[in-house]
Amino acid sequence: MNMEIVDKNSLEARSEDVVGENIRRLGDLFPELLTEGPAGPSVNVDVLKQLVGDGTVSETDEKYGLSWFGKRNARQIALTPSLGTLLPRPEASEDWDDTKNLMIEGDNLEVLKLLQKSYSGKVKLIYIDPPYNTGKDFVYPDTYQDNIKNYLELTGQTNEGQKTISNTESSGRFHTDWLNMMYPRLKLARNLLSEDGVIFISIDDSEFDHLKEICDEIFGESNFCGVIKRRAARKTAFLAKRMTDMCDYVVVYGRSDSVGPLTEGHVSDGTRPVLNGGNKVTRRFVRAGAIAKCPDGNYPEGQYGSTALQFRLLSPLVVHEGKVVGDVEIEGPWRISQAILDDSLFITRNFGLRRVMLVEELDSLKLLNDLLDNPTCYNEAGSEDLSSIMSRGVFSNPKPTGLIRYLISAVTMDDNDIILDFFAGSGTTGQAVMEQNALDGGNRKFILVQLPEPLLETNKEQEAALAFCREHNLEENIAALTAERLRRAGAKVRSENPMFAGDVGFRVFKLAESNIRAWNPLAEDLEGTLRTSEDHLVEGRSELDVLYEILLKRGLDLCTPIETKEIASHLVNAVGGGVLFACLDGHIAQANVEALAEGIVAWRQELGVVGDVNCIFRDSAFDNDVAKTNMSSILEQAGFTKIQSL
Repeated sequence: MNMEIVDKNSLEARSEDVVGENIRRLGDLFPELLTEGPAGPSVNVDVLKQLVGDGTVSETDEKYGLSWFGKRNARQIALTPSLGTLLPRPEASEDWDDTKNLMIEGDNLEVLKLLQKSYSGKVKLIYIDPPYNTGKDFVYPDTYQDNIKNYLELTGQTNEGQKTISNTESSGRFHTDWLNMMYPRLKLARNLLSEDGVIFISIDDSEFDHLKEICDEIFGESNFCGVIKRRAARKTAFLAKRMTDMCDYVVVYGRSDSVGPLTEGHVSDGTRPVLNGGNKVTRRFVRAGAIAKCPDGNYPEGQYGSTALQFRLLSPLVVHEGKVVGDVEIEGPWRISQAILDDSLFITRNFGLRRVMLVEELDSLKLLNDLLDNPTCYNEAGSEDLSSIMSRGVFSNPKPTGLIRYLISAVTMDDNDIILDFFAGSGTTGQAVMEQNALDGGNRKFILVQLPEPLLETNKEQEAALAFCREHNLEENIAALTAERLRRAGAKVRSENPMFAGDVGFRVFKLAESNIRAWNPLAEDLEGTLRTSEDHLVEGRSELDVLYEILLKRGLDLCTPIETKEIASHLVNAVGGGVLFACLDGHIAQANVEALAEGIVAWRQELGVVGDVNCIFRDSAFDNDVAKTNMSSILEQAGFTKIQSL
């Protein structure tokens, strides 16, 4: 077996090919749709029209829906793979080795593309607070050709000096620019949601109608769950309008509303609609927060003290003989009376108690309300949350943690649930996840994405933020402030909950151009270009940088465990318990090839890996082709599935 070379055009070097995946799925359903095109398989649109019973509609015919200039391009941007990568920054992280939380610095459009392979269908809840398009918001001017280059210019990482801009109301493209910014991001976000996942989008009157229309198109009208009208201010705000601004909205969509009939032994996670006896139960959201008391006053000792226990409403549902039934299972050092269990709707993970609900009990659940008037969810509370750990004015109008905790507790039930916020701003969502975990003993994880927008001395609204960065020796951009808020929030959660041993750390990654150098020959110096391209990895990137791009492009979680061992004087990484081995040393002498290969084989046997195992090396590291061939032969004979070089 020859060692396969991974270059810029290889599948492993690209983010998820959304177009290719869409074509594959259509081909699985309707093989007759596929035809040969100049760039590979393509869809025969005429056949598609026939399959849906429409043989006459043309592309020029009018259709119902929201249309604007640039929509076609916005859709294409969402479908174009990213050639970027995410560089690990352990030095800027908190508890790098053990945390499962992510804080990513970068343009959220490119980051969402890069997350497609690793997190598609895995995110339970998305909350975003995007620009409201009030005329002062920052606009993300995406480019179709090279959005990575555009991002580097925007954030001052290149010499082009492109400035961030505002979308003023006097602009002839006021709504168009906002729609072109939001549409591709929401298209990509939908792919990341799990089948029972939910997205919450904060918005005000400025773009509410347009947001609702594009969400109907992207998520489907049938998956519209409702709109929460939130009282945002404690006091009336008198503005130069006909009406005062007291409320804004949280628009809610589910990923999918479909669910099949339950069968014997089927377990539902409690957040999906349930079919039972022909009656469809469509309740999707529940609220935590009920308090249960032991009849004899003897409370079990635990991380929440001895006064009361925080329980959750709604357990998994188990089907038996066509009905939703369940048993009570009690574990741990305490007992509670059967009478209390019979009268209770409560469950908790913390002490092993489980209460499975009967179908007739579902109607008694406290559901999410479409009107939210709670002081912990006012904007003033958001400012107080932030000023308690950072200086006042560092962020303007941060969302309150109480709002995000309310949404998290209503939707997430599983310890492994992932919460994503790709307009992270001040980092409220990350703090809310940590606080909710401390409250109910959960182990939810967050992924936050924030553009490292530079803080400018000429912007008076950023004076406090810039002063804070300089006072605390931080990088002078928004993402650095987001990360600092997370550090301080984690410390606060830990100090206020000394018995809580959950995750309050986060790994920081930074968007950058791929580690794999693109072939870009200089016509005037072809010989020099060939010499500099012998190693097609970008100069200055570390082995860790390259390793995490491998994980990302192969669809592995960025928090996948990685073990490192020295074998024959070379560092070897075992990823995910040994599903992938990587040795990215810059030089592997021919004399060391056999010992290195046999050491990798022995480590695989030690880890007890079963199934496909890959191994990857740096192509320029080998002395010659003979050394590469010997390495491939030894590993192939030992059962390695794929051997590649970068």
